[in-house]
Amino acid sequence: MNKKIFLICYCLFFKAIASIAQESPIPFEVLPLQNLSEFQPTGSNWRIVESVYYDLEGGKSKDKNGTGVLLNTPQKEDNQEIRTSFEHGDIELSLDFMMPKGSNSGLYLQGRYEVQLFDSWAVQNPTFTDAGAIYQRWDENRGSGREGFEGHPPLVNVSRAPGLWQSLRIVFKAPRFDSQGKKLSNAKFASVYQNGVLVQKNIEVTGPTQGAFFADEQALGPLIIQGDHGGVAIRNISYKAYGAEEVTLEDMELTYFDGIKTINEFETATPKGKMPIDVLAHLAPATRNEFSGTVEGTLTVPSAGEYFFYLNLAWVPDDTPPGVINGAGKLFINDEEVVYVDGVTGKANGSIQLPAGEHQVKLNYFKTFGHWYAPSNDITLTVEGKGVAKTALNVPLRAADPVGQIAVKVSDRAAMQRGFLMHQVEKRTHTMAVGELGGVNYAIDLSRGELLNVWRGDFVETTPMWYGRGETQLMLPLGNVIEFAGKPSVAPLASKDAVWPEEIDGFSYEGYELKSNGSPIITYTMPGVRLSETFDSKDSGKKLARTVKVVNENESQQAYVLVAQGASIEKLPNDLYAIDDHSYYISFEGRESPTIRNAPDGSSELIVPIKMIGNSGVMTYSIIW
Repeated sequence: MNKKIFLICYCLFFKAIASIAQESPIPFEVLPLQNLSEFQPTGSNWRIVESVYYDLEGGKSKDKNGTGVLLNTPQKEDNQEIRTSFEHGDIELSLDFMMPKGSNSGLYLQGRYEVQLFDSWAVQNPTFTDAGAIYQRWDENRGSGREGFEGHPPLVNVSRAPGLWQSLRIVFKAPRFDSQGKKLSNAKFASVYQNGVLVQKNIEVTGPTQGAFFADEQALGPLIIQGDHGGVAIRNISYKAYGAEEVTLEDMELTYFDGIKTINEFETATPKGKMPIDVLAHLAPATRNEFSGTVEGTLTVPSAGEYFFYLNLAWVPDDTPPGVINGAGKLFINDEEVVYVDGVTGKANGSIQLPAGEHQVKLNYFKTFGHWYAPSNDITLTVEGKGVAKTALNVPLRAADPVGQIAVKVSDRAAMQRGFLMHQVEKRTHTMAVGELGGVNYAIDLSRGELLNVWRGDFVETTPMWYGRGETQLMLPLGNVIEFAGKPSVAPLASKDAVWPEEIDGFSYEGYELKSNGSPIITYTMPGVRLSETFDSKDSGKKLARTVKVVNENESQQAYVLVAQGASIEKLPNDLYAIDDHSYYISFEGRESPTIRNAPDGSSELIVPIKMIGNSGVMTYSIIW
């Protein structure tokens, strides 16, 4: 059983609170990719184009002249890597990449430490050679068969099919050196996210990986993309570069009180006692549900500039009615108020201009009672500045939760799990998730007959359903999720131009039967129509085939299937349809007549009429990602 810390939010309502958004206000530096001027001179295998098409089965690729995409097309000879003009130390890097079938490339931080780019579509047991891996090191002196070491496979394989765009986000810490050049600490990949899923965490690299472009280690180096192994397309390259020095909070002292009920009482309250502390937590004697304190300390910032502070008092829920506030807090720097947590929500942020050096910090906070669905008493203070990485200050060390992860596994037949599921910003309460053999999973809103999402990998985590009071009842997909529009999948339309309904009056879920492999056959009814749907994993988990069957009471009524909706839908030369800027593909099994049309909200829809024989009809399509 996996051990990890669970911070489970037991919230009665889900809502967006714009005033407390925690997105960083410090923008990423962007490489515009209008030409190759952001890179050092390289070979003719590298070009800037507008778009690229890679055939799913490895057929001929195509590209379109323009800007915005960095493309490597291997030539017969003289294929070179490409190096950025800038050099970096600590960096947060974000980009999209696309792989042709069977291709191999790599992203070298500082030109020395490789994150592997590879066509790892549907690989069941990934290794250090697969996408998202930290490539191995190599030392011939270790002896035959032992030369390779320290390779780190991805925690989970979330790679998409060839020709689809994938995302990569890396937080990297460069090695540290003293004034004489002696290494003090190793390079570290603090995190690597592929397609939004954590695939590497806190991986130290003791030296350059195999195939690195430099044999030594330095504080700075260029970002390098491998060019001699296979094709790759890159876009949306952005980064934040950080210095080695960090913000620190030291010499902290906690003054604690009794009986404080409002944030303004601290000025006149009589302290009960004082104590030195080294972590941000209320360590003074108190009950879990009533305490108050003032933390004072010395904040040191490495450079002058604007600093952004984020304060989170975990015992204050994000949905607190104003009349039942159970706590609040204020952060002062050099006696200037910077952040105010008002108690309606537990989170707030603010900024202040600071010169380099030391500054006095004061944090007042209180709690008067506990909400059972917000049981934590954690205080989190985070700071970020230009060139200074976002850092949580003086965080207490937490033991791993003894419960661990509660997950549902797929064994020798399909598995099903009922529960609540977050779809976009909506909590769906009548959902069923199904895990098929081959690592293909999907979730359906049974009350509306809507296919919500698909993902590949492990099935679902159910810890929020069973841990504590399990109030949220949420199940969490374990993988890279492709979300769909969340509209009725089948609807009778007067014509192919009729607006697709948001919901269908009289729609009813009737139940399901199980096939021999454990997969459900789900049945619904709507006025004048009875329909059923089945799903099948195909090609070793590379496709999910969906079959819809309808029976109409009125033979003149035409039923349609909403196959896909996205910002863009494009029919490709191989007759696949690329959905939502090449996020996934749709393929059709028979001679269907799909229509790409504009929806009222400006998006594109792919709809298909179900061909009827008498009063019944069947249609099958596959989702490929």
